[in-house]
Formats: sequence, C-alpha cells, structure tokens
Amino acid sequence: MPDDRPYDIVLFGATGFTGALTAEYLARTAGPGLRWALAGRNRAKLAGVRDRIGLPGLPLLHADAADPASLAEIARQARVVATTVGPFVAHGEPLVAACADAGTHYADITGEPEFVDRMFVKYHDRARRRGAKLVHACGFDSVPHDLGAYFTVKHLPEGVPLEVSGFVRVSGAPSGGTVHSAVSAVSRFRRTAEAARVRHAVEERPKGRRVRGLPGRVRYVGGWALPLPTLDPQIVARSAAALERYGPDFTYRHHVAVRHLAGALGLVAGAGALTALAHVPAARSLLLSRFAPGGGPDAERRARSWFKVTFLGVGGGERVVTEVTGGDPGYGETAKMLGESALSLATDDLPAVFGQVTTAVAMGEALIGRLRRAGITFTVLEDSRT
Repeated sequence: MPDDRPYDIVLFGATGFTGALTAEYLARTAGPGLRWALAGRNRAKLAGVRDRIGLPGLPLLHADAADPASLAEIARQARVVATTVGPFVAHGEPLVAACADAGTHYADITGEPEFVDRMFVKYHDRARRRGAKLVHACGFDSVPHDLGAYFTVKHLPEGVPLEVSGFVRVSGAPSGGTVHSAVSAVSRFRRTAEAARVRHAVEERPKGRRVRGLPGRVRYVGGWALPLPTLDPQIVARSAAALERYGPDFTYRHHVAVRHLAGALGLVAGAGALTALAHVPAARSLLLSRFAPGGGPDAERRARSWFKVTFLGVGGGERVVTEVTGGDPGYGETAKMLGESALSLATDDLPAVFGQVTTAVAMGEALIGRLRRAGITFTVLEDSRT
C-alpha cells in the first residue's frame, strides 16, 4: 500500500447511528499519529459528528453512495475505507468497486450473504491483482464467530479432522438500519440463493480438504440450541478453506442458544412472522416505517446489552470449550470491531493475502490482540481429552 496517500482511514457513513459510534471510538483510541477523515454526503451533519467527538481539525470529505465518482475519490486518498452504509445489497457495491480499482483496503459491517457473494464474484480477482483486502462482516456479524472459531481451532491438534460448534446468546435492541437490512435480506431469499450458486460455481476450493459451514444440529448443554442460518457459518467456512490450520476435514455448526423452551418457541415464531411479513409488500413497508434508519438504542440501553458466544471444539481425541464475550453487540461492540479492523488494516504487519478475505485470514491474531486490549474477551473455559 503506497504511503503517499493523505489518509490512513476514511470512515464513510459517519452520520448514521453505527457510523457515529465508530467515529467516537476512533476519536478515543486512534492516537494523534493516525491520519483519518469522515466522509458522507451531508457536510453539515458530518461537522456535527466532528464537533461531538471533539476533533475540530478532522477533515471532512464529500462522498455519496449514489455518486461513484465521489467514492472513487475517497478510495484513491485512503489506505483503508471503512463503511457502515447499508443495506449493503442496495448501497454497497460502488464503494467495493472503487476500493478494488484503487488497491484500497475495505471493511464493512454487512451481515447480508447475497451482497458478500455478489461482491466476491465481481471484485475478488480485481482486488487481488491491485493488492487490496476486501473484508466484509467486520461487526458482530461476523467477528466474534469467525475469530472465536479461529481461536478455538488454535487450541486443538493440528492435521486432524476438527468439528466446532458455536452457540450465540445476546441481549440488545435493534437500530432502524439493522431492521431494514434484516428485512431486505429475508425478502430476497431467492436472489440470495442464486448469488450463492453463482459463487459456488466460480470459487476455487481447497484441494484434498473438506470444509463445511452449517446451521446447528446439536443440543446446547444447559438450554436449547436452534439452527442459526446467518452469514456467520459461511464466513467461518471460508476462513477454514483458506487456512490449513483448520485441518483436512473441518465442520462448523452455528446456533442461537436460549435457556428455556418458551424462549426457543418464541424465536421460531418471531422468525416465521418476520419472513412472512417481509414477503408482503404492504406489510414490509409498514414494518420498515416503524424503524427509521439512523436511530437506535440509547446509551443506557446499550450499557445493559451484552453478547456471549460459546464454542465447543473436538478433534484428535481432544475437546476444548472457549468463549468470546463483550458488551452491546449490534452497536457499541460493532463500532469497536469495525474501528479496530480498520486500524489493523491500516497499521499492522499483516499476511500478504489480497482479494475478498475474512477477518481471520486478513488479520487473525493481530485483530484478536486488538479486541482483547479493547475489552472483548477470548477465554478457554475447558481443555481436556475426550
């Protein structure tokens, strides 16, 4: 990455709910040596964020998701562009293209499988040729799961078949932007399946190794575990495909964990209702009208929120239980994860891998270290022979 670019990091979407939290996080942690800027389409709102974080000299750049030329300009000026502008399937592609063309590292917080698959097919090879890392899912989707599985695997034997199961528990409230992204993803099921099919047809797979990322199919000790068909198991499987440390045969299964049967039944009913509403245009519009983008839980609610992801790993006659924990998953910790991902891409000595890559492949131990110092825990609870 050339050192003559004026900015180490440009944060795009800083006036949105999660974007503003990310700006606040960078202001607290980046240090005086980092050259960074805020980017967005409304200069007055950007100035308001700059005033709120107490950095009156911070540069403000014009960029609009609907104006590819403006995105190309910020990509040419930055070593890393981090973005929170979603839903990504509707607004994200022009910035991915700009970063791939400019050889600029890219990080986002998407949880949309269709978007990730489409961007791989269109821009992976271009980014690899230009020396850019395109790193999707740098928030709660999917950092704790991807790095948690990586952390678990590192505590299991090498060169043997491995199985890891993840169990997610969260307490938090959604923002308007998250609701819009979730409803968009559910309503686009057929297009998501088609994007996955196209990617599968063109993506190179590891030779002599088998890798699978699946929804969960095992019972969670101490409660109930339900299959969780989110982006996360796909991200973990792609890390495993790229890194031989995951063994010759690797399986990851992903679950949401609840303590009581009533909670499990409620989750099933809620997911079914959301899916049904998302496919009825009038109902979808009514639902989205109740959650305006840009808003989200207040500081008091975020302070009470938390997440815990427990991993059970087995292989080679050994068993390990690990855990990744943190605070407010969707916003406070997502801002931290995106901020630390951008800082790592901009300043750390990282593996020379390029194209569309996962957090474990792009940053691995460096990002785990950063997140630990930032207050997210990675802990071994049990390590024994089976």
